[in-house]
Amino acid sequence: MMLDLLRQILGPWYLQIKFLHVLFVAVWIASTVVAYTYYLVPVFKAWRRNPHDQEIIALRNWTMERFDQGIIFEHVAFPIIILTGPLMYVLGGWTTATNWLLLKIILVCLVAIPIEIVDYHLSHFRGNKRRLREAGDAAGYERSIQQHWMFFLITSPPVMVFAVLIVFLAITKPF
Repeated sequence: MMLDLLRQILGPWYLQIKFLHVLFVAVWIASTVVAYTYYLVPVFKAWRRNPHDQEIIALRNWTMERFDQGIIFEHVAFPIIILTGPLMYVLGGWTTATNWLLLKIILVCLVAIPIEIVDYHLSHFRGNKRRLREAGDAAGYERSIQQHWMFFLITSPPVMVFAVLIVFLAITKPF
């Protein structure tokens, strides 16, 4: 009953919803690529080579705080993706009997959502570097920097693979 009403009201807007979904997927994927690749990685490599260099530590901290601010684009895009994806599923009459879609849903649920939850925490909540600095929590600040960097080291390879795979599945619908 409720799904029929939803299909009746929003069904004519399927392509516009799909456009929003694809647009925000692009924002989600691309919003951190440049900052991560050309700012965070070089600064963290320099810091690992010279862990006691105060200038490099200051640059690392500045870069990480800017990253926490810039990641807001990704963190606004992801909830929109999570809303429009299931909406398209319902409006388009899709089923999980479609193997490519089932795999895509599994990847989103088992890889993307858990990674994003941790990323939100590290960037905006208890791991927010600017707030820790302003509170004078030097130990918490350093711990948050270390945790965020470890998070990047662990999650970047799977994100690169699975984000591309999710987009590939959506476009090619291979099986």
